[in-house]
Amino acid sequence: MLVLWTVGGALGGLASGVALRGLVGRFTSTGVALPLVSAAVLAVLALKFAGSVEVLAFACLGAVGVALSFIDTAVHRLPDVLTLPAYPLVLVLLTVAALTGGTFGALGRAVLGGLVLAFVYRVLEFLNPAGMGYGDVKLSGVIGMALAWLGWPVLLFGAALSFVLSAVVSLVLLLLRKVTLKSALPFGPFMLLGAFLAVLAH
Repeated sequence: MLVLWTVGGALGGLASGVALRGLVGRFTSTGVALPLVSAAVLAVLALKFAGSVEVLAFACLGAVGVALSFIDTAVHRLPDVLTLPAYPLVLVLLTVAALTGGTFGALGRAVLGGLVLAFVYRVLEFLNPAGMGYGDVKLSGVIGMALAWLGWPVLLFGAALSFVLSAVVSLVLLLLRKVTLKSALPFGPFMLLGAFLAVLAH
């Protein structure tokens, strides 16, 4: 049964990657990389949430997250055309999960977690606009919803891990002289990777 879930996730990821390739292609070329990475990410998420309705919400965020990571890495942008629709999609799918599983406490926590993380990112963006973009702020809310659904510790771990990953990669690139202290790295991919790893560790 787990094999079926994994294969189903991979096929869903492949399909979503192909479907989003045209939109992502407006910002950067991905070739076959986008569908393949999407297939891998959704296969892992399907295996993680096998047999649960919440898998749909996390698969949705995973598909959008892969596309956003490609774009942000290439052009340092997190376009609204991908970020904003993720909110109602993830919220509706989590609501369906709550209705079928009776986890209304988790749903309320998810909404609150999204608001809290978005507020924290908005404060950080206000204090240091050079280091935090408004696109990151908008992405943080939907990430916060997904992580808080799993629990407050998962939200805290995922949020903290994003900054740790960013710091480590920045330090390595500095040591390798690939960037300078004035270089700006896109933060969106670290937010999404931190969230992904926190979900897997849950």
